[in-house]
Amino acid sequence: MKLCIIFPPLPFGWTPVAPPILEYLAALTRKADPSIEIQLISGSATPDAFDKLDCDLAAISILTPTSVPGYRIADSLRARGIKVVFGGMHASAMPEEAKEHGDAVVIGEAESAWPQVLKDFRAGTLQPFYRGEQVELSDLPTPLYGTLGGGHQFRIVNTSRGCPFNCTFCSVKPFFGGKIRFRPIEHVVRDVAAIPEKMYINGDENIWWPGTANMQRAIDLFTALRGTGKKWMGFGSLGPVLAPLGSKMLNAARDCGMLTVWVGWDAMTDDGLKAYAANGKIGVDRERAVRTLRDHGIDVSLFYMLGSRDDSLDDFKRSIELADRLGVSMHPSLVVPYPGTELARQYEPYIFKELGWEYYNGSYAVFEHPDPAMTPEAREEQFYESSLELLSLPRVLRHMFKVPLRGFPYAHVLSLMNQLPVRKGMKIAYRKWREEKGLVRDKQVLERG
Repeated sequence: MKLCIIFPPLPFGWTPVAPPILEYLAALTRKADPSIEIQLISGSATPDAFDKLDCDLAAISILTPTSVPGYRIADSLRARGIKVVFGGMHASAMPEEAKEHGDAVVIGEAESAWPQVLKDFRAGTLQPFYRGEQVELSDLPTPLYGTLGGGHQFRIVNTSRGCPFNCTFCSVKPFFGGKIRFRPIEHVVRDVAAIPEKMYINGDENIWWPGTANMQRAIDLFTALRGTGKKWMGFGSLGPVLAPLGSKMLNAARDCGMLTVWVGWDAMTDDGLKAYAANGKIGVDRERAVRTLRDHGIDVSLFYMLGSRDDSLDDFKRSIELADRLGVSMHPSLVVPYPGTELARQYEPYIFKELGWEYYNGSYAVFEHPDPAMTPEAREEQFYESSLELLSLPRVLRHMFKVPLRGFPYAHVLSLMNQLPVRKGMKIAYRKWREEKGLVRDKQVLERG
């Protein structure tokens, strides 16, 4: 039996990060049935691989921005007699839609469902839907790191799942649940040691959760990781940074190789945070928290969204002022009401339904705004203007001089490796937007109609 595991092409080209589902699902497959022959395909790295694909079963993991190319790939494979099973966040949120393009859909997490999918396929009794349970994370296999080609330079390690926060825009809690499930620390260390590269990414929603017990767990994890000798970057909320254990935690993170933390800034204003119900994870003084991170020798990149129904045109300018004031790199997105989220429910009456999932990539305005000045075109133009300014080559290079010296030279190289692919992707997105904006505008006008 030949199995191909596929991650469809990203909207704006290749990135150096290996899609984690590929090598992890390969490990789950190897654990369930070692006799299966496995091929991994990252669509952005090898876009021509699908024409020559030869397998019995294809597993395609889709996010909302990759669902349309994922469906296209599936339709092509099924026309050649290859069975297709879908999984991932978008398939879990829209299982009936995914089933229209596949033979089976895994809803939720794969661990409890995937062995049965493989057994049923072998027996010729593949079911239309499988529901994965939210299992404890005490027996996860090490991903088959290094199996995927394509020049990917960063592997992802996960140490927990779930999120207790109620941010309206986020898919993590609907998909993984509100309970934080931690992996055994020794298993995390094992997986990090298995990564062939010298640097990796911690892919947790949050590498340090609030609360004394959770922060102590983070400290214990970082202490255990010191022996790996590897550098890394991860995602962290700002709330715990200023807590009593914050300084000890940040020192432990830096000492075990943490170079950069990606922080969800989410909105430019406090009112915007409240509208997203995201103020609970931010803490009491987010600018001071960012400065504290930098004082501990950790570089900071802020992720945030613009153009919500509570935002104004001034918020686009505020993002540039914030980058200059704090000395951080900024990674913006237009607001996307992803299916299955609370935001999608709130915005349902205002969404441009003529725009398909291919426009849900953070570069298009996909809903109406109550402010007449915040037209879809105005939001998109301001997004590209501010984004291209933040990612201009002079700014990218200037930021290197603001990266804490404690991380030299790895953090400085990493800063370039983080921003240059994003800059390239943004330029591709901008070019595509200029070519297609007339068509997109017609769809938006038709919707308002």
